[in-house]
Amino acid sequence: MRNLHVFILFLFTLGSASFTQAQSGKVSGKVLDNRQAPLAAATVSVLKQTDSSSVAMLATDQYGRFQITGLPAGTFFVQISATGHLSTYSKNFDISSNSTDIELPVFTLTAATKELGSVTVVASRPAVEQKIDRTVVNVDATISNIGTNALEVLEKVPGVQVDKDGNISLKGKQGVMVLLDGRPTYLSAADLANMLRGMQSSQLDQVEVMTNPPAKYDAAGNSGIINIKTKKNKARGFNGSVNVGAGQGKYFRTWESIALNYRNKKFNLFANYGFDNTHNFQQLDIHRSFYNKDRSAVTNIFDQVSYQKRTYVNHNLKLGMDYSISKSTTVGIVLTGFLNKELSLGNNYSEMKSPKGTVDSTLVALSDSKENWKNGAINLNFRHQFDTTGRELTIDLDYIRYKAANDQDFDNITSFPNGDPNAEELLKGDMPASIDIRSAKLDYVHPITKDTRVEAGWKTSFVENDSKANYFLGFRNSHAIDYTVDYGKTNYFNYRENINAAYVNFNHKFSDKWSVQSGLRFENTNYKGHQFGNARKADSSFNNSYNSLFPTVYVSYTPSEKHQFGANFGRRIERPAYQDMNPFLFYIDKFTYGRGNPFLRPQYATTFELNHIYKSMLTTSLQYSESKNDMNEAFDQGKVENGEDPLATIVKKGNYGKRQNFVASMNLQWQITKWYSTNMYASYGYTKISGLIAATGETLNMEANNFFVKLNNQFRFDQGWGAELSGWYSGPQLEGQIRLREMARVDAAVSKQVLKGKGSIKLSVRDLFFTQLAKGDMDFKSTYASFKNTRDTRIWSINFNYRFGKAAGNGSQRRRSASEEQSRVRSGE
Repeated sequence: MRNLHVFILFLFTLGSASFTQAQSGKVSGKVLDNRQAPLAAATVSVLKQTDSSSVAMLATDQYGRFQITGLPAGTFFVQISATGHLSTYSKNFDISSNSTDIELPVFTLTAATKELGSVTVVASRPAVEQKIDRTVVNVDATISNIGTNALEVLEKVPGVQVDKDGNISLKGKQGVMVLLDGRPTYLSAADLANMLRGMQSSQLDQVEVMTNPPAKYDAAGNSGIINIKTKKNKARGFNGSVNVGAGQGKYFRTWESIALNYRNKKFNLFANYGFDNTHNFQQLDIHRSFYNKDRSAVTNIFDQVSYQKRTYVNHNLKLGMDYSISKSTTVGIVLTGFLNKELSLGNNYSEMKSPKGTVDSTLVALSDSKENWKNGAINLNFRHQFDTTGRELTIDLDYIRYKAANDQDFDNITSFPNGDPNAEELLKGDMPASIDIRSAKLDYVHPITKDTRVEAGWKTSFVENDSKANYFLGFRNSHAIDYTVDYGKTNYFNYRENINAAYVNFNHKFSDKWSVQSGLRFENTNYKGHQFGNARKADSSFNNSYNSLFPTVYVSYTPSEKHQFGANFGRRIERPAYQDMNPFLFYIDKFTYGRGNPFLRPQYATTFELNHIYKSMLTTSLQYSESKNDMNEAFDQGKVENGEDPLATIVKKGNYGKRQNFVASMNLQWQITKWYSTNMYASYGYTKISGLIAATGETLNMEANNFFVKLNNQFRFDQGWGAELSGWYSGPQLEGQIRLREMARVDAAVSKQVLKGKGSIKLSVRDLFFTQLAKGDMDFKSTYASFKNTRDTRIWSINFNYRFGKAAGNGSQRRRSASEEQSRVRSGE
């Protein structure tokens, strides 16, 4: 605590040494319609360049003129919007001691529709905005996003891929840090996928993608950061929106949400609630061939068809309040909660065959799984602006608690063609878990001159994960089933972790053409795990402590308005998910187990990137990254001495030695006509994985080329009509030991504005040709396996959205401090 006091005192001391006096700037201009007549009552919004939050807003006068005064120092841009017209944006401009009076060029707004009986308001934000340090996706601008969840929205983001299990990768690399409103989720890949499936697209505003984030952000995230921004409101008074929809794949699904906001001079109160009830399926076809030790002959063949029907019932709630103590000081509180329930019924049919293909035995495995996740979080935040030069202090305090209950029942019946009696195995699993996360974060921004800014900050987090796996073997008698404890699978694991971090970031603009940003982040990690023993197992424990430095450097060169060049370098870390280090066995089916690995080490990635932006419409990029101790799924065979079936496959996370990635990509945002725009992302990637897999003892040397393309065509017609045709294609690629084959998808949608622009009706279809099938193969130890994963991906849906109250603007409800920790919680999936 004493060190924290010293650090805060240092920041305030640094803040008092300001070299500039407070400035007050103004911006003015004029707005015309497409007939070159003055446009009165158009809305003019001044937005921050960094995060697009609103600084000031007013309406043009009867001559179409506007003048906004009292602007602080910083970089801004102006948005002009008016009923019945397409919005437009200015270029960025600076307010500083040398530039306090900005006169913008005349704006000309284009009519959005022909007025027939009523005026239709058409949103005109582009689907994708490209900036030098990030890609910004506007969710509502893509029509086929309606009726989807947040995970399905990410599938459409340029450079982002979502695999068959919901794992997110960026430019061909997994290990993405996902933030929600700038705050970490503290969830593992599997749990994050579950949470994102429970968030509706109607609650989302933007998705920001950063492949090499600055030192301000947690160093976690091997391939970069994705920040999902939910919808917010800046307009005073009461307003909100409701959203309802339904979809039909093989099974039916519905979703509903409501967002409410009230703002006056002092208070901003907001509440969001979403509910969805989704039914879907997954069918997994697997072929396994087992070889002798020198792999000269096949010894067994195993064919499996597994079908699961799943039901997801998700509730998510967000409540918050911001209170302005003064013009320069704001405090806030945000409460979030998720209640997720998953029911899964499985039917698994397997055939064990001789090398000649003769069936030796068959297995019918029935499973019934019920999983409940409860997540509650509270964020307290404080923000103080010392003056108008941009000096700012923010503090965030977070507490997050996850609680899970997972009940499983398995009934395995083995039959023999030779007439031997059937063998039955009953297994029951009870797996409760709880995770507590406490986090505190402080950030300070200090402009030294108009062209130089220093940022510094500190963060600490404490995590405790308590997980149990209680398994029971069942035996039928004449009246009921008797259960006894299966000590071989039963486990109790406790894990504790503390991470302390500090950073400094330096920004300097040398001229109108050259600028540089450099930063250094220090992180200290301490953790320990304890596996409690039972009647058959002894206690075991592990602990470790390590320090790491993470430098970042960005250089930008802008020779003209048409061209902008950038280069960046950074180092990042990916820590294991908490449950991935838990050594207990997780039962998937009789021949597939999952197991944690307490010897997992964090992986480190170093990334170099060059990029170029042409006319803010075409971005090209070259990226090279190298990861050491690369973490991915490792496959092993069951061992009899461990009480495992020798034909079983054991899945666990392992360190892979070294992974090298090279990616060349381009992103084109092109307004072809007034009614037709397109966004195209394409990339070529080369991946090489080499070294020893520590978890299994195998040496791996694999490489692959991958081509990936996404295309999104948007059409805007008269009378509020809109349409979309989009799709993507992914060529073969590497995912650890798995070689994935090519897959593709096509989506289509149409929308209509109704109720004078306050409502919209949208129809869409995802995966129109049902081509999003995951196929692949793997080769490990004395096993070769191939698979096909079919999911309920073709969905026809209808959605209605209605907005009420005052018109919404861009606001800035607070984010919380927790970053990486929440992205590492796992639940069963």
